[in-house]
Amino acid sequence: MSYSLPVQVLFGLYLGALTGVVPALVAWTLGFVFRYVTGVSVPGFGVVVLCVAIAGVQGGLLGLLDPAIGQSPIIVVALVVVMLSSQYAHAKGDSMGSTFPRRIGFRQLRENRLSSDVIERVGRFGQVRVRATGDVGDIEGYPPLPDDLRAAIAEDEWTFPGDLPIPELESRLADRLRTDYDLADVAVEIDARATATVNAAPPEGSLSRRVPPGKRAVSVDTLVPTGLSRSDTVVFSLGDEEIGGTVLSAKTNGGGGANEDTDAPSAPTPTTNGGDGRVTVAVSNGEARRLLDDTPTKLRVESRGTRYEFELIRLLRRAGKRWERVSIRAGSEFDGLTLGAASVRATYGVAVLALERDGDWTVAPPGTTALEAGDDLYVVGDDESIRRFSAVVA
Repeated sequence: MSYSLPVQVLFGLYLGALTGVVPALVAWTLGFVFRYVTGVSVPGFGVVVLCVAIAGVQGGLLGLLDPAIGQSPIIVVALVVVMLSSQYAHAKGDSMGSTFPRRIGFRQLRENRLSSDVIERVGRFGQVRVRATGDVGDIEGYPPLPDDLRAAIAEDEWTFPGDLPIPELESRLADRLRTDYDLADVAVEIDARATATVNAAPPEGSLSRRVPPGKRAVSVDTLVPTGLSRSDTVVFSLGDEEIGGTVLSAKTNGGGGANEDTDAPSAPTPTTNGGDGRVTVAVSNGEARRLLDDTPTKLRVESRGTRYEFELIRLLRRAGKRWERVSIRAGSEFDGLTLGAASVRATYGVAVLALERDGDWTVAPPGTTALEAGDDLYVVGDDESIRRFSAVVA
């Protein structure tokens, strides 16, 4: 009995889907296992050929052995379906093998979950209250936290859904701290008892606390925008003229805003609420007189941009690295060696960024640099590498 071409194509799709299930499963398994175990992708062409052979053994494509049947559109369509499904399954298995986490056991899964007795039975999944434990520490490379900000973080409490794994809790708490306290950087570790170890860096806006040399502080009554903070750059409009300055303090008339004392530590939320108020800026003497003589018609806030020295520290931390200053002690095995002979990078896995000797700096010192007792090396690496290197140097 002869069927029309559309019917034969439909039969081919059905036959290909029916016989392609097992070959697709084999293709996915080969792609996943090879990539996960060896890190190498098995060739896709070889996998497709194997899958076509498996489909033939199943019986669905044995008609290929008969030339008369092999010319039927049913067999051609079925063959294409098997090849495409096998290729797709292999690609997905290879992709999952490259991203699937390695060496995860039941112990590690348990360690990533909170203890059940700290979860409060509220709602469907419950909730957990996270509190800081011990003193809030500083982050290396940043100025120390002000005492009142350190105390405010230590006394605070945060509520999260109880079904979250610990890494997700740490990420969410870090985001909350950055938002609530305007912190430049945060590092959080949470244990199974929902207690958090917090290290934090103060707001970048708190670094400019005094009027720069050659500048004057001028207070201007104006409409203060929401979120204005110390160290922001603002521009006042005086008719056709514009005057720019650095914010030393800002406050709205209704209260609640950045601290007026520029030498005071940062408040938990050192920004204005918006509305009529007063802004104190650092400007030159000539600009100060113009601001005092005329009333500005408008205030505009300029983009703060990026503090690249802090951005470098943040990027190092995200990559699992940190930097540290290491002093060479007299009698250590590095005393008298050159950097090249010490093989610091190859042996200890750290990179020497700079060398300081008697107040003189050498950035990226060459391998011929001779090391002496009292030299300070600034090195970058992961925690374990820096610990091993420091132990040997000291």
